[in-house]
Parts: sequence; structure tokens; C-alpha cells
Amino acid sequence: MGLFDEFRNNDLVKSGQITLGPADAFAAIMLLVVAADGYLADDEIRLLNTVLGRMRLFRSYSTDVMRKMFDTLGGTLRREGGAALFEAALVTLPHDLYETTFAIATDLVLADGQVSKEEEDLLNSLCRALNIPQEQVSKIIEVMMIKNQG
Repeated sequence: MGLFDEFRNNDLVKSGQITLGPADAFAAIMLLVVAADGYLADDEIRLLNTVLGRMRLFRSYSTDVMRKMFDTLGGTLRREGGAALFEAALVTLPHDLYETTFAIATDLVLADGQVSKEEEDLLNSLCRALNIPQEQVSKIIEVMMIKNQG
């Protein structure tokens, strides 16, 4: 059973009370990844801003816009919970970003050199929810482990 499986039929998500655009959906998943261990450190936020700032999806986002987006997503996370935010993000995440989402999520998890049980569970839930083939998941993890060795 995955981390979010028991919440798959959450009434909040079904009723559409959390609405995210494609960029917000991507950012929401990344926020969940860096907060999976229950703590959101300033260096994790800086890393998240750096990683997202390098993507075409967020190139037009100023620092203030990014801060406001994460403030809004963080508020939703606190009020509605991780499962509801995860499901809402999956609804609007563009299909062409599925592998990118998993790759960057994996990179963020591996950045500190440790993978907690909560982070591993979230990555498992994410690859299942995005229906990424196991062969591709293995390749992504292998490359990100090599990237984060140094």
C-alpha cells in the first residue's frame, strides 16, 4: 500500500476544491517531495527555487511570483494535507512532464545524500501514479544517483 493510496477517493479532491494550473501542479509535487520528511529547511526552499528557475515552465516567474506560489501551496498543504495536494496536482500535471517530474523529484530527494522512508514512499507513489515504466524509473534513479555522488 502506497503513502497516498488510502486517500485516492478523497471527497475534497473530487469536489474540485483545490484547483492548480500546470506549473502549480509541478511545483506542488516538488514541495511535497522536499517536505516529505516533515521538515522544510531554508536550503531546501533555495534548492527548489534554483531547480525550478532553470526550467522553461518557470522562466517567466520572478522571485516574488515563486515565493507567492510556494506560500499558497504551503498554505494548501497545511490546510488540506499532503494527500489532497498530491491528488490535485496529479489531475492537472501535463502528461509530457511525467518523467521530468519524477526525475526532478528523485534529484531533490537524493540531493542531501540520504533517502528517508517517507521520501522513498512518496517517490514510489509518484512513479505509480504517473504510470512510469519500471525500466525508466530505474534509469532515472541510476542517473540521479550518479549526478548526486559528488
